[in-house]
Amino acid sequence: MSWSYRELLWNLANREITQRYKQSILGYAWVILNPLFQLIVMSFVFSTIMNVPSLGVPFIIFLSVALLPWNLFSSSLTSSSGVLVSNSNLITKIYFPREILVYATIIAKIVDFLYSCIVLVFFLIIFKTPIHLSILWVPAIFFIQLILMTGLSLLVAAFNLFYRDIQYLLNLVILIWMYLTPVMYPVEIIPQQYRFVFSLNPMSVIINAYREVIIGQGKPNLNSLGLAFLVSSIIFGFSFYIFKKLEGKFADYV
Repeated sequence: MSWSYRELLWNLANREITQRYKQSILGYAWVILNPLFQLIVMSFVFSTIMNVPSLGVPFIIFLSVALLPWNLFSSSLTSSSGVLVSNSNLITKIYFPREILVYATIIAKIVDFLYSCIVLVFFLIIFKTPIHLSILWVPAIFFIQLILMTGLSLLVAAFNLFYRDIQYLLNLVILIWMYLTPVMYPVEIIPQQYRFVFSLNPMSVIINAYREVIIGQGKPNLNSLGLAFLVSSIIFGFSFYIFKKLEGKFADYV
């Protein structure tokens, strides 16, 4: 994407942010209220009813550290899947790099994510959970997640334009993917012989890394994180290539 299109990118991202809750009474408060109630309900179910271990911290903090990044990942993919279809008027009237539409959607979701992190900060203060210098690893982990979800978002956005069933299939894939990622449980409860499956899942490595540096107070597994970075970079490169290859046909299918 050319730097000359940066103003269009920010305008599209701002439109996405401001219009979402335009007719809502509570407005952007829903960005905080939704994950808050989700965390409270899921914490009750998995900690009180199912007695899932939480690595020595309150379960709601254990869950928050994983669920908030996961929500960013899943919402970015879901929203990006329909972004080309919903912006058909722009695609057919003017030329600009179409990936800007995907990038703008992801930027808007990142803003949501940053607001939702207020919930995590609130629980850290309430339960007096100490924060250590290991938290400085978070930007690097987030960068790997950003590469992965941007690549996948480009792919689903392009394919959904040609095959509209993708958006419905995506919901099923994300649901299954969430249960195969240690969001609601620690990876330590998985039998040793099956843990290799989780090492092949980049989001599993990323979620586990967040927990290691925020509540584990140590550095992440650099070998696993390096592999996640490699896999995420390959996915992004492949997805960007496919997106640009199909870009010339977008106007015919919107």
